[in-house]
Amino acid sequence: MTDTQESQETHVTGATIWLTGLPSAGKTTIAYELAGRLSDDGHKVEILDGDEIREFLSAGLGFSREDRYTNVQRIGFVSELLASNGVKVLVPVIAPYEDSREAVRERHRKQGTPYVEVHVATPVDVCSVRDVKGLYAKQAAGEISGLTGVDDPYEEPKNPDLRIESQNQTVQESAAALHALLKERGLS
Repeated sequence: MTDTQESQETHVTGATIWLTGLPSAGKTTIAYELAGRLSDDGHKVEILDGDEIREFLSAGLGFSREDRYTNVQRIGFVSELLASNGVKVLVPVIAPYEDSREAVRERHRKQGTPYVEVHVATPVDVCSVRDVKGLYAKQAAGEISGLTGVDDPYEEPKNPDLRIESQNQTVQESAAALHALLKERGLS
């Protein structure tokens, strides 16, 4: 077997890497940094961005607990489908409820598809300063309600595979920690 053949064989295993956390925690930024690293290593990579999913796959869903559950299950189905076909699927999606995240993990387990849960554990006060989409400002002004972590619940993962405190490290350091975990598990 040549080095090229051996290298290609190590890249056929897909996985879902779910980054959960509050709005503006850094989930998407870390996912894009990690995607570049994985692509450089020769992996097929897809990012299932929560905003894009809401627009194209979950259009019409609101932000009730039931709609959020449905949204997460749809994303979980697509991510498992891609991952079971050799793609590293990065999912930077809030997924505020433990039961919905656990159902996605269980779907992957039943299918034998690797699943990694990452809690981007940025405190709400840091997220509100970052306020990438202006959501915290809109909530403070009374223009919106139901903001996860402010006036709507966020159930932190009890036992994530990795916890990243993005306020204490650079994006590159966060992505490197996640990349190292994937290598440790034979997924990179």
